[in-house]
Amino acid sequence: MNTPISFASAADTREQKPRLRELAPGVYGYISDFDPNCGFVVGDDHVVLIDTRPTPRMARDFLAAIRTVTDKPVKCIVLTHYHAVRVMGASAFEEVEHIVASDGTLDWIRTRGQADFESEVGRFPRLFAGFEEVPGLTLPTLSFEREMSLWLGAGRALRLLALGRGHSSGDTVAWLPDCGVLFSGDVVENRCGVYAGDAYIGDWAGTLDAVAALKPRVLVPGRGAVLDGEAACAEAVALTQAFLSTLLESVRAGIAAGETLKGCFARAQAAMTPRFGDWPVFQHVLPFDVSRAFDELRGIEHPVVWTAERDRELWQTLRAG
Repeated sequence: MNTPISFASAADTREQKPRLRELAPGVYGYISDFDPNCGFVVGDDHVVLIDTRPTPRMARDFLAAIRTVTDKPVKCIVLTHYHAVRVMGASAFEEVEHIVASDGTLDWIRTRGQADFESEVGRFPRLFAGFEEVPGLTLPTLSFEREMSLWLGAGRALRLLALGRGHSSGDTVAWLPDCGVLFSGDVVENRCGVYAGDAYIGDWAGTLDAVAALKPRVLVPGRGAVLDGEAACAEAVALTQAFLSTLLESVRAGIAAGETLKGCFARAQAAMTPRFGDWPVFQHVLPFDVSRAFDELRGIEHPVVWTAERDRELWQTLRAG
């Protein structure tokens, strides 16, 4: 008989109230302690969102925050990638005309969107309060291959850049070159556990190099506090790279030593805990990260789709006993 288990995230019951922060004129972050961040840009005629929230209930709070600074209609949503915690609140924004994502993200939705939704609801119960309101998958109305610009008036362009595979196959960063603000999605984290369960870990370092080359002056990471100044932004990129390289190196060593997935997990945990173990969500993401690294290093190029059942089996294997 299997011992009942629960994900590390199930013990996370403390509500986090996101805070609105002005990053530049007309540019705002909606920033949590370590829940997924999102934001928006106020154009001449309308508002563009960078991601939403996990459910319509939570997205309505986001909309209320937007209304404290502008009454312009929310006409466009940009998806930095497709994980349910970022996109399932889209239906709360009733005036939206376009949802924009990369071609890689569109393919992701078609092949694994529903499984991802069901998996994440099980992993993060607090973040999916009111999930029964979600009408279905959040589907783009516009997609692009590598780059797209949204023109917001007064010479301001919001550049959407698919810089390479990393956290997912379709990661997009939203870049405002006129003020140096970058919304990185989960390509960059700020001292929070880096989720690589659906990643292309070997490619991710190069994608991070491309982020660094933009030289942002303000960076909104996927999770964690806003980074201010070029040096702080560069450090967050470097720390994300260090997390991933330590993960890969430890799992590679485990495979070379003939260890099983559980042995590689123990090795990675020992290698990573001294430097990263106190980061929020570290204990939750590590089993999924090790599993993906184990697969990738053994030649499985594309991440295997996570289902609620596969989640439980992994957690039972690596965390039980």
